Amino acid sequence: MNVLASVLSVKLSRTGLSAGAFFAALAVLLLVPAIAVAVTGPSATNDPAIITGQAQVVDGDTLDVGPTRVRLEGIDAPELAQTCLTASGESWDCGKVSAAFLRSLVQHKDLTCDRTGSDVYHRTLAVCIEDGIDINEAMVRAGMAWAFVKYARTYVDVEAEARARQTGVWQGPAEAPWDFRRAGWKVAEATAPGGCAIKGNISSHGHIYHMPWSPWYGRVKIDTARGERWFCSEAEALAAGWRPASPD
Repeated sequence: MNVLASVLSVKLSRTGLSAGAFFAALAVLLLVPAIAVAVTGPSATNDPAIITGQAQVVDGDTLDVGPTRVRLEGIDAPELAQTCLTASGESWDCGKVSAAFLRSLVQHKDLTCDRTGSDVYHRTLAVCIEDGIDINEAMVRAGMAWAFVKYARTYVDVEAEARARQTGVWQGPAEAPWDFRRAGWKVAEATAPGGCAIKGNISSHGHIYHMPWSPWYGRVKIDTARGERWFCSEAEALAAGWRPASPD
């Protein structure tokens, strides 16, 4: 616990969130029950059923485990650019704090991710386990992610408990990530060419696309003369060989 608290302290200094709110999320980890990992055979697509290794955090619900991008199934975390409110009405960077909290759970640790399928963006959907703890569940239990009820109801009861404790995003008014993305897209498509609001930027890092809710979206300028372009969907950007912007 002392080691984890030290890690969280470092992350806290970068987020601006009050210590009480951040460590309230840490405290609920003590409530997370251990679960068994069910090992299954290879999937029909020949992707491994079990993915293991150390992870790099992309955002509050996405990890890179080795070369595999893993979307934590059944949860939806606030976007990196998203803010929430405390009980007293103060704004805090819940998207960045969510990603920092996930990083504190997985950094320098070996994960076992049980693959359940793939999404339309070719990301592996999985439940990831570290030392008997369901990481997906831990994010919801700490109030750092929503149960993604559009696709699964696995963590609905866990979310209800977090709401009752008013921890994490539930300490004050918070917009669900899917509503935040919908609103961001609506604003961006109003001025984007043909309503195609995804920015395909070319930089020293390669061909990168930025979603309307990206923290850097407003700063990215598209120069079509350089081969930069607009995309109408994330699937279209991926099919064209572009990759999503890194959180760093």
